[in-house]
Amino acid sequence: MSRPLSTRIDQAAGRGAADLVITRGQVLDVITGDVITGDVAICGDQIVGIGESYEGVETIDATGLTLVPGFIDTHLHVESSLVTPFEFDRCVARRGITTAICDPHEIANVLGPDGIRYFLDAGAHTMLDLRVNLSSCVPSTDMETAGAEITADDLRALMDHPAVIGLAEFMNYPGVVHNIPECLEKLEIFEGRHIDGHAPLLRGRELNAYLAAGIRTEHEATSAEEAREKLSRGMRILIREGSVSKDLDALLPLLTERTSAYMCLCTDDRNPLDIEEHGHLDYMIRTAIARGVSPLAVYRAASLSAAEAFGLKDRGQIAPGRRADIVALGSLEACDARFVITGGRRVDPTADARSAPLPAPGGHSVHLPEITSETFRDRSNRSETPVIGILPGKILTEHLTEDIPIVDGDKVPDAARDLVRITVIERHGKNGNIANGFVRGFELKRGAIASTVCHDHHNLAVVGVDYDDMALAANHLGTLGGGFAVAAGGEILADLALPIAGLMSPEPFEIVHEKLLSLRSAARSLGVTLEEPFLQLAFLALPVIPALKITDRGMVDVTAFRILP
Repeated sequence: MSRPLSTRIDQAAGRGAADLVITRGQVLDVITGDVITGDVAICGDQIVGIGESYEGVETIDATGLTLVPGFIDTHLHVESSLVTPFEFDRCVARRGITTAICDPHEIANVLGPDGIRYFLDAGAHTMLDLRVNLSSCVPSTDMETAGAEITADDLRALMDHPAVIGLAEFMNYPGVVHNIPECLEKLEIFEGRHIDGHAPLLRGRELNAYLAAGIRTEHEATSAEEAREKLSRGMRILIREGSVSKDLDALLPLLTERTSAYMCLCTDDRNPLDIEEHGHLDYMIRTAIARGVSPLAVYRAASLSAAEAFGLKDRGQIAPGRRADIVALGSLEACDARFVITGGRRVDPTADARSAPLPAPGGHSVHLPEITSETFRDRSNRSETPVIGILPGKILTEHLTEDIPIVDGDKVPDAARDLVRITVIERHGKNGNIANGFVRGFELKRGAIASTVCHDHHNLAVVGVDYDDMALAANHLGTLGGGFAVAAGGEILADLALPIAGLMSPEPFEIVHEKLLSLRSAARSLGVTLEEPFLQLAFLALPVIPALKITDRGMVDVTAFRILP
């Protein structure tokens, strides 16, 4: 809570006890790299003093601890945590994340503006500061069927909400480069405000054209060479380490004290297994330092650089007049949060799951056509077949071509060659589209895996080598109202219900984590070797990431930006 200006000045000057004083710690200055001794005085939600001795109404002893600014996740989809914003908050705030800038385009693709409003309203009830960039491309392209559409008028109606920063990742980069009117209309509304980028592998003149539209950040750079060019063109690089897209190692050579003012950290899509077993931004910080990156560069990227990149001038440094977002660490190298202050309030790491303060939207959002084993037959009449090639740790895929014989009017999966059926089924009740294809990389030997988390349109995706099991898994998700399922031998081996728009669970984070452990075990029992098969499956349907993807309308050559005949 903000306090009157005169009160803040009095407490800073020591003319009265501060609301909260952190004593006996040391502060890392993320500008100079200096370590500052002395107390930190907090008045309401603001820091009012450092480096001096203060009296406090309340005190926290930070003996032996180093205080750093709260971490800012510069781009993420909370829906990918598979829990509500309130459970996500409970899980990551204790790890030092005090600001999260989300793009709710997953739920927006299902529910439209109502999904975005849910996140805007949720931010009033979270411990961390949940900010929103408005979803720019819903659907991401015209090559898929989403549950809703976000128009320029929808964005205009939401853009002045106090939680809104700007426009989220503009995925339709060909639409920008080629002056498509629908794209330009949205960009013009946000001219002069923050606009997030999303342009994987875009280089040269096309990159220049994209940036001429006022787009200034990029989280899709997957190599140091690509990231360096984009930095030189004025983009802020958001280093991403999600559950599938793992770009940290590739980009760390570029993160130095010289470049860190223009580089930030983000998770994009990170599920409860990775958060619980490895961490969130804290994992990225630990890993970067262990790889030899300067702690100053890493902590600056995680805080001040992020705040500056997104126009959040009130945070990012432990200094008078800044928002009181503070993480107390046992050591910079371990990034082990001993306590966290967000907006002047101490985060309780032992807090139990609490009832959601807002009703969850999007129940009963799964409307499937009739699904039988016949649904999955591939009736194409050419043995030469496009195959999606998975690249582990990336959402980029290869565009492979394999000769698959036609047997009794069907091109059947071949587990021995790791040629697995992938099918996308329209689940919003709009047209009942079904598209079949092939994918390599799951190494399934039997059974099927199905999901309604299917970027970004969030139709139902299923992979398998047995059509009966594929039908069982898909229909089971219809019964659950969405989620994940693993089937084999005519049985459901494991599942997770995600009845909130087919994307999120109302259950506590701990329960979702346990169910994901069972799903991972079940998937491995089918021969799957991928670390994260469910999100990997989800990204195989995203037609804005090269090179080959599949939607409910068919196989998509993303490089050519067209549906294959």
